[in-house]
Amino acid sequence: MNRLSPMRGYGLAILGLTATHPASAQEGPPSAIEARNTQVPATPVAAPYPDAAAGDGNTQQGYNPLRWAEDWRRMRDPAKRDGLLDRLKYIPIGSDDVYLTLSGELRARVNYFSNPQGRKAEHQRQDSYRIFLGADLHLGEHFRAYGELARGPMDGKNIGSPSGTLSNGLLLQQAFVDGTARVGQVDVGARVGRQVFIDGSNLLLANRDNNTVQTSLTGVRAWARGSRLRADAFDLYYTTYGNGGIGDDPVDWGRRFSGITTGIVLPKQLFGGSKLYFDPFVWRLRNRAVAWGTETAREERVYVGAHLWGEAGPVTIDWTANHQGGRYGDRELDAWQVLLAGTYRLGKANNAPRLGLHVDYATGGGAYDRGKLKNAFAPYGNNIYYSYQGFLTPTNLIAIAPSLTVLPTKSLRVTGEYQFTWRETTDDAVYRANGTPFTGTAGVGGRRTVDVARLQAIWTVSPRLSLTGRLEHGFARNGLKTAGYRDSSYAALWASFRF
Repeated sequence: MNRLSPMRGYGLAILGLTATHPASAQEGPPSAIEARNTQVPATPVAAPYPDAAAGDGNTQQGYNPLRWAEDWRRMRDPAKRDGLLDRLKYIPIGSDDVYLTLSGELRARVNYFSNPQGRKAEHQRQDSYRIFLGADLHLGEHFRAYGELARGPMDGKNIGSPSGTLSNGLLLQQAFVDGTARVGQVDVGARVGRQVFIDGSNLLLANRDNNTVQTSLTGVRAWARGSRLRADAFDLYYTTYGNGGIGDDPVDWGRRFSGITTGIVLPKQLFGGSKLYFDPFVWRLRNRAVAWGTETAREERVYVGAHLWGEAGPVTIDWTANHQGGRYGDRELDAWQVLLAGTYRLGKANNAPRLGLHVDYATGGGAYDRGKLKNAFAPYGNNIYYSYQGFLTPTNLIAIAPSLTVLPTKSLRVTGEYQFTWRETTDDAVYRANGTPFTGTAGVGGRRTVDVARLQAIWTVSPRLSLTGRLEHGFARNGLKTAGYRDSSYAALWASFRF
């Protein structure tokens, strides 16, 4: 459960570093919107629905966190190839329309935690390595098969038993086939298999690039896109990640995520000139065994909401609101999330400093009694948006965070942010990024939980190479201190090389 903080994609300038990130490195903001609006077209489509708004990730300088969304057909021209790696982007097989694109990433990262998990303890150091290799086989204009292997070994000090998303011997991360066609003035398509799916607000759906292994699901996605309207339907199952080889990451048939996301391109004349998108959605998340409080039961959660995002002059916005209904065991479910983020550019130049603010509200309550369940929940959002240490998630949460982003040079972006955090009700617990409660916090302490000071710097050395640095300090407040939790610090450095 991770969202890329409005600090996503920025890094510690004082360390001379920067990120790959939404905030993915895809982690960290000025905002998820800024990143998307700088993207160049991914795979060209027959219908002119904007690629930046199609739910297929953020392409910058040719690279996308969803590597299959990249378009390297320009490498057909030998004059545009610069070395061996460029030749790997377009390998013809018999004809110009049948070709193979190879992609990959090498990432080395060090994470440091003092008082891990907010408990007084010896520091923890994680040394992790990511190795991705993808193969994209295009069989003419309308068909394609994609596969992606990932490896993520981890070492360090006091690392305990890391999850399969942090340490994984070998994983078939994506494996799918898809086809597209043009029907009248509409571009249609379908994708079947294991895939990374991020068609929604980054705080609700994210590839969680902060982890060593990204979040992937298995099933079907289909779409129809016109010039100003689109609709995507999906039916997907989660993946259970083991730590070993390629055979211990099966489909979890007990967790099913399905729904419809639509999109509307709003008129560019709004507010004197803008690029704004409105994406209503209806989703259903079913889980056969969900633990809230002391109870474990089947949950069926229905999301009805919308995502409004884009830019108008110096302002960017990323606003999401949704109601969550359904059933948890024999109880009614009734929860809300209102997630508002935006930035204001202090000058006409694109590299001018930006003031940012995010205000987030997620209801809580009902986990420790037999009444209506009011705890909100994000399917798999980018929770580092709230804490790089994984302290928080949009469940029983109120967060307000002003930020400032500066670009000392064209390739270096630095963001500082301070977040004030409360819980919506003290009757329920404070919840971590993985959805589990801080033990002993339900009904104990005050509403203030943890203030978070963050600094991130991202240095984009080249389109292929980036360096990132992060610092964070969590100031435990009464809602955590009363249950025995303490302040905690975090630092991270990593380098990412893509091809």
